[in-house]
Amino acid sequence: MKPTFKNTTDWEKADILIQPAFIRVMDNLRKELEKTNLVATYEDIQEPFPGYQLILTKENDSVSISIWEICFQVCFTDYQFSSNNSSQASIMVEIDENLFNGDNEINWQQLEIKTQQTIQTLINNFPKI
Repeated sequence: MKPTFKNTTDWEKADILIQPAFIRVMDNLRKELEKTNLVATYEDIQEPFPGYQLILTKENDSVSISIWEICFQVCFTDYQFSSNNSSQASIMVEIDENLFNGDNEINWQQLEIKTQQTIQTLINNFPKI
């Protein structure tokens, strides 16, 4: 689902956070998938915005999820993965303020912890994502 923000401040914080979250997601995915027997492939997508689709496969089970949605789970509180038919919908999101320190700078340790937890949950819940 496409995130929408309640105010400009949240949009600005998301703008600061999304690229580092993307990098941490990709790195943690690589590390965690090396420990599993899941096969990961990536596919370019254009809708609802350009990015990559992660396709996880094990035997006869396969799950496809947008890398952006994994990033959204890291950056926002209570973000849930969308079903395929709701990918065009918008959802009001709230920035996870724990990912910022008192000076409104990224709390790198918290970003790494939340990213690791998100990736681990994703892998542990395969194929019921």
